Amino acid sequence: MGDRQIRLLQERFHMKTLRPETIREWTPHPQVAAKTAQQRNGRFLAAANGTRSCAGGWQFEYTGIRPGARVSISVDVEHAGVVPRDALLCTAHWSILAPNVCRNACQHWDYLVPQLVSEERVCFSRVVTTPADASGLTVRCTFRWASSGSSLWSTPRVRVLDGAPPEPRRVRIAVVSGNVRTRPPSPATLQGNTEYFRGLCERVCTEVRPQLIALPEIALQCGLKGHAVEWAVSVPGPETDVFAQIARRHRVRIVLPVHERDGDAVFNCAALISPKGRVDGRYHKVHLAVGGEAESGIQPGEGFPVFRTEIGRIGCNICMDSSATESSRMVGLNGADFLVLPIMGDHRADRWSAGNPFYNESRWLAIMRTRAMDNQLCMVVARNSGHGSCVINRKGDVLAWNEGDRDVVWAEVNLDEEFRVWNGGCFTDANWLQRRPHLYGAFTAPGNVGSLTSE
Repeated sequence: MGDRQIRLLQERFHMKTLRPETIREWTPHPQVAAKTAQQRNGRFLAAANGTRSCAGGWQFEYTGIRPGARVSISVDVEHAGVVPRDALLCTAHWSILAPNVCRNACQHWDYLVPQLVSEERVCFSRVVTTPADASGLTVRCTFRWASSGSSLWSTPRVRVLDGAPPEPRRVRIAVVSGNVRTRPPSPATLQGNTEYFRGLCERVCTEVRPQLIALPEIALQCGLKGHAVEWAVSVPGPETDVFAQIARRHRVRIVLPVHERDGDAVFNCAALISPKGRVDGRYHKVHLAVGGEAESGIQPGEGFPVFRTEIGRIGCNICMDSSATESSRMVGLNGADFLVLPIMGDHRADRWSAGNPFYNESRWLAIMRTRAMDNQLCMVVARNSGHGSCVINRKGDVLAWNEGDRDVVWAEVNLDEEFRVWNGGCFTDANWLQRRPHLYGAFTAPGNVGSLTSE
């Protein structure tokens, strides 16, 4: 959080500014202690000690912390000769820590989030609600993992905001996949599929009143004979307008997957329709299915957009995308709260030998739960057959599940629910802030084919 954001918060809320009662050097062990010194300009030096085992810095201790209060914390640091994401760490511990321990057992603590201000400056900041067991606050500024280089830290700005914390964001989600026994009789038609899913959406809006509806892959064209270039539709167009009317009437968001015609190209598309009936965005399937779709003339998408909406940030994958780890990771890195996955099936959840396919439920669940936990988002999975459609939260809990015998499943998700792990830290924080991006060059190297690389 920068100075301007702090000023805006001060204008909006009356803030009580806290001063540190104690400022101390800290290190987990004397033999690894960073070089420290308090500067005349009021800043605090933490620098390398000449060994690779360097770890330590400064801690600022505050009392008078009330459990349940909203607290704004920000710390500026200038650095030289280090990779800042690696060497610099700032954490808030909700107790007074001894200066020779890394943390208090089971006590809540939070990362402050780094924001790059310039090449030489980082601002660590966070607005947090103090936990029920808060007995004080220790803001710890750490220099680590570098045998050379230095950092200069400001005194943390700690402000208590008046007012109660905001109400948790709860979102009701319906997965409208239908099931094989209630689908329109063969042969399928564009009009028949449109009417089928229109009826299901109308019903769930009346019975459940969701804020988000997800439909399965190419919902309107699934089962049609011929080629996608013959039946692709415009977005927006007459077919999507049917669902735009539902969205307006019931004030709901709808993710509608279709084969989309865009000029001379056809895409496997998930269209995001707003409660005002507008198409707010499109996701085009990036990884086309091997053994048919990838050679069909359908075009692949070129990115993983995430759309900011009134219910949260929504990203999509489609079917084969799920097989590439990067697909869900990019949606997560782009800040999504929800990953909507329209999908026919996943070859990893099928037999791994020649013969007729069959559905392996345990592997399917393992895939979807892993995607949710690894990327700290809610998975909303809409499978064409119904069986395996689900809603899974960031913890990997299955909140709604379709055995294949229902047209619709739904769940309510708390986007602000905290998932603390055994050591008192928040798993979402650790998931993203433990990363070391400068080491991940192979992730995007065009020539990298993994274990297919010849020796």
